[in-house]
Amino acid sequence: MATQKKSPNNPRTGYKAPDCNLLTTGDKAFKLSTLRGSRVVLYFYPRDNTSGCTTEGQDFRDYAEKFKRNNTIILGVSRDSLESHEKFKKKYKFSFDLVSDPDEILCKKYDVIKMKNMYGKKSLGLERSTFIIDETGTLVKEFRKVRVNGHVAAVFEVIKAL
Repeated sequence: MATQKKSPNNPRTGYKAPDCNLLTTGDKAFKLSTLRGSRVVLYFYPRDNTSGCTTEGQDFRDYAEKFKRNNTIILGVSRDSLESHEKFKKKYKFSFDLVSDPDEILCKKYDVIKMKNMYGKKSLGLERSTFIIDETGTLVKEFRKVRVNGHVAAVFEVIKAL
């Protein structure tokens, strides 16, 4: 078995996926390394209950059973609080957990905090991104600057091909 390469700073395909300890909905501890043996889709989104984030979550919800049949766990990550995540998950009947990262620990490890420019005002924000991690904990695919329309179907096609 090949040894896993640890990515030096930013996540890179072919390297061990960055990990940390956080909490998810249901007040569960999250540590990516405990999910070995399953594939993981880790999708980062800017904010609960916004139009694009809601649509993306609903798309993952609608594909959840297909991902499950392909040994894949879905996890959504944003900087929102657990309380906000619980309401968001319940409102849209998500069958997967949402990871709360208010201190941007995981966000920084995946390099998804970027300078954004909205109406001429610059600020740091979360760039919609998705990462696919294989059963060994290796990052095998990343999607940056995600556009919601058709994204989940594209992620599923990658999962099917693994």
